[in-house]
Amino acid sequence: MFRSKLTAIVAALFFGCAAPAVAQTVVVGGKNFTEQQLISEMTSQLLKAKGFEVDKRAGMGSAPLRQAQEAGQIDVYWEYTGTSLITYNKVKEKLDAAATYAKVKELDAAKGLVWLNPSKANNTYALAMRKSDAAAKGVKSLSDLATKVKGGQALKFACNAEFYARPDGLSPLQTMYGFEFGRDNVVRMDTGLVYQALKDAQVDVGLVFATDGRVPAFDFVILADDKGYFPNYAMTPVVRKAVLDKSPKIADALNELSSKLDDQTMAKLNARIDVEKQTVEAVATSYLKEMKLI
Repeated sequence: MFRSKLTAIVAALFFGCAAPAVAQTVVVGGKNFTEQQLISEMTSQLLKAKGFEVDKRAGMGSAPLRQAQEAGQIDVYWEYTGTSLITYNKVKEKLDAAATYAKVKELDAAKGLVWLNPSKANNTYALAMRKSDAAAKGVKSLSDLATKVKGGQALKFACNAEFYARPDGLSPLQTMYGFEFGRDNVVRMDTGLVYQALKDAQVDVGLVFATDGRVPAFDFVILADDKGYFPNYAMTPVVRKAVLDKSPKIADALNELSSKLDDQTMAKLNARIDVEKQTVEAVATSYLKEMKLI
């Protein structure tokens, strides 16, 4: 009887030691708008496919999310280079895309945060027109737009009240490009209403976000910011160094996803959620499978 119990104990110890280690849990964060809900879901599904346990905490405000990551409560989320540069690191110097990324990578490394490879999805402010109208007027860039306005075309522009008033908003944009819409041709409204007003031809030009799903859905065209007025907001995975040191393959997985994302891709994926009313989970799964990431 004693020998059988001893054998059972030894066997239990042996098989217990031989059991695989529990998968590491990665806490994935995300902000509270469509694009962020989507990228946090894609990140979660991708890391699960790589063998990680995932605790997803999406729908957070930008500042609380960043604070949670610095405090070690969030392991990874996708941040925008311009947000870190201007909002978190208080850098006022105007930098191009490459310099912005290099600066935030350097500054945030001191806080234990690692910026992985930036995507080509740049969710910055942009000016847009209806594609057919822009083609008819021969407008492809903000310089083209400035030429038309200076030439006497009274083009009506819609933007939110914040962009109209802020010191890095409409006024310095017009100064850089050397034109002025004129007070009577600027219409201030909520950001969401700008898209509908432009679609319905109530205005000629609208302030949009470059990766908003309504841009392709409503057949708008983004005017090239050929003088580089708007800051770069490249969407980039940011991981706590302590987590990355323990599991470096997280970087490989997220860098591969990052390499496939650009403005057009994100706008189309966002539109599937906001316009076509598909679920975030379904869109994430479909895209990851299409790209053979899972």
